[in-house]
Amino acid sequence: MPVCGPKLSLCGLILSVWGIVQLTLMGIFYYTHSVALAEDLPLGHDFETADDFYTAANTAYAQNAYNCWIAACIYLITLAVAGHQFWMNSRSSLSV
Repeated sequence: MPVCGPKLSLCGLILSVWGIVQLTLMGIFYYTHSVALAEDLPLGHDFETADDFYTAANTAYAQNAYNCWIAACIYLITLAVAGHQFWMNSRSSLSV
């Protein structure tokens, strides 16, 4: 039983694929400690030593990478739902 129409399900498919690609790449870039993403790290401003800063930065990079990959997995679920709806809509239009 289709819950949404063919256009909405196609839009969901496209957005899900884009979200998966973007978040997977961002997760890879965070995991490799990309300097371009350093401004997005949740770091404090008071560090006693440089080692404290590097430890906090490494932890923040890893946490952001995992968060991106978790969000990409959620987009996989959205892709499955949208794909199912697209399939149901195309199937129901053939039988009518």
